[in-house]
Amino acid sequence: MPPVTEDDFAWFDAAPSGAPLPTTEPRPAAEPVAMLDWDALAARVAGCTSCRLCEKRTNTVFGVGDREADWMLIGEAPGENEDKQGEPFVGQAGKLLDNMLQSLALKRGENVYIANVIKCRPPGNRNPEPDEVARCEPYLQRQVALVKPKLIVALGRFAAQTLLKTDASIASLRGRVHAYEGVPVIVTYHPAYLLRSLQDKSKAWADLCLARDTFRQAESADAIGPAGQ
Repeated sequence: MPPVTEDDFAWFDAAPSGAPLPTTEPRPAAEPVAMLDWDALAARVAGCTSCRLCEKRTNTVFGVGDREADWMLIGEAPGENEDKQGEPFVGQAGKLLDNMLQSLALKRGENVYIANVIKCRPPGNRNPEPDEVARCEPYLQRQVALVKPKLIVALGRFAAQTLLKTDASIASLRGRVHAYEGVPVIVTYHPAYLLRSLQDKSKAWADLCLARDTFRQAESADAIGPAGQ
């Protein structure tokens, strides 16, 4: 092999002094969650890696039902069955929820949309951590904005406390009309809790009656509209 000489590097001198260095195109910023349509929102949730819950999930649980529903039911987070199937409120708790809806002359998928505060299952069904809620709640806020429900039913303590930004007990939150993003909210027990605490089913029925009455009032107000004011 011949020795290397200075002439072998002469091409360095011929290179333009102002030649630009190769650059990497910046990745476009992700569109804000608040601007996403249904398909884009579902895709964002399906690919979300914003918190540690993504590490052990089987499926994200986006939500299910009528996307123009008057009723929106919001629970805490997916359990084991929901994580496997990718749908909220399945198994025995889901069957009880369907019965609760039937008592109101409602049916899953017809004028009802069901979602959770958290879209991935927390390990061991533990309560979600505050940072997990902070990263996931914008998805729920966008779902509420897209559905435009006339009434929200918060199912269980965690969902109620998250929606209403309070540490109050579910006992103190029941029996009153609250609001989330300008939508009336009724608080009741989670179906899974009711399966373990049959004595509270009568209280849950009272909550459902309040929800029905509140919904009727909201419907009446919409029917009257600005012209009737």
